[in-house]
Amino acid sequence: MMRYEARNAIYAELNKRGMIHGKEKNPMRIPICGKSKDIIEPLILPQWYVSCGGMAKRSTDAVRNGELTILPKSEEQVWFKWLDNIQDWCISRQLWWGHRIPVYLAKIPGVIDFPDINNDDHWVVGRDIEEARANAGKKWNVDPKIVELSQDEDVLDTWFSSGIFPFSTMGWPDVDSKDLKAFFPGDLLETGGDILFFWVARMVMMSLELTDKLPFKTVFLHPMVRDENGAKMSKSKGNVIDPLEVMDSCDLDTLL
Repeated sequence: MMRYEARNAIYAELNKRGMIHGKEKNPMRIPICGKSKDIIEPLILPQWYVSCGGMAKRSTDAVRNGELTILPKSEEQVWFKWLDNIQDWCISRQLWWGHRIPVYLAKIPGVIDFPDINNDDHWVVGRDIEEARANAGKKWNVDPKIVELSQDEDVLDTWFSSGIFPFSTMGWPDVDSKDLKAFFPGDLLETGGDILFFWVARMVMMSLELTDKLPFKTVFLHPMVRDENGAKMSKSKGNVIDPLEVMDSCDLDTLL
């Protein structure tokens, strides 16, 4: 049953058994999706995490020793507060778009007859399914040909994919790429201060980890343009100005 139908059926069965003692209103907060307006309900699922301790330390060291400059300098305290207290990064997202997480659930006759998504030992990693199958053969000491694999449907966190932007767009992982040699690393990143730890920190961590280089030397954080209530402008909230209307010279009433 769908969950709403199931709840009504459970209530009806409890009532039939004389186990309902009454109803009363209960104030509560119901989370609503900003885009679809659906009610968001929690569903416990296994998640994938990345340990960030080493990457975070290299990122804070780069600022402390002057290799990476953050302007205005006052924003350094945000950088240190977040990265010095880094936690494991949940990279799983249950979305319909994004980079698929390269992990596969294995089924091997006589070894893993009933794969369990909650059992870490039943998963294997690989850049593609063939590499994962070869790794499974080594892991369980079996012929890779008998291994059945199904890739996790989760995709990588958007910030994970965004974190590799400085070099993935230049031909990486081909280290001999002409673009990579010509344009990476960069010199200056100019962006809003609201994504210093969401995006900037992740670009620095990922670049240091995967290329052993800082993605840029200076981060310049500009102020944010906000609405009349001081809130950050957001397409989801609808408190933004449509640039197409401005470009088309709409009248003031339309703009308002």
